Amino acid sequence: IRRQRQMCIRDSPFSKMVAIRFHLMMCRRCPALERSLRETIDVLRAMLFYVDEFPEQLHHTKESQLLFPKVRERAPELTPVLARLERDHEAGERSIRELEHTLLAFEVMGEARRATFEQAVERYIRFYLDHMRVEEEHILPAARRSFTAEDWVAVDAAFAANQDPLTGHEAAAEFQPLFRKILMNAPAPIGLGPAH
Repeated sequence: IRRQRQMCIRDSPFSKMVAIRFHLMMCRRCPALERSLRETIDVLRAMLFYVDEFPEQLHHTKESQLLFPKVRERAPELTPVLARLERDHEAGERSIRELEHTLLAFEVMGEARRATFEQAVERYIRFYLDHMRVEEEHILPAARRSFTAEDWVAVDAAFAANQDPLTGHEAAAEFQPLFRKILMNAPAPIGLGPAH
């Protein structure tokens, strides 16, 4: 049961890392042909929208409003770590805007801006992996040690409600067009689209 609880909390960050790594893979593999490049950028834009809507907005909001306060209450010695993670959440939102901007620059300016986009994706991956490492080394162990059964019920329910399609859930009706677009146009391992 504890493993299931951890996976519920970890689902969105894991799917986010899959999506971000996919961005980098797509960018590196995208061809010079204008039509294919345009299609690739279109899928990358959809994936960035996914990263912003699901892990950034839903998951981080629940961490900040539910998980972190419970950890702070039960393990006050982690207050500096929690403050750092909150700052990471704020920085993550800025980083998503940077990725969107550098993708737009790549789209309209062409190859001259590809490296800038790739570097922004790589920075974001490093940043997010470090963020996840801190959560896994400090926050999740503290939660396992100190949360009550009632705490877990509330946390599990909140995180399970995210219904992230990249973690095996069916997309809510409003997000079905987004995930259909990603699924049908993105190549494996994310989707069913043709290999570029």
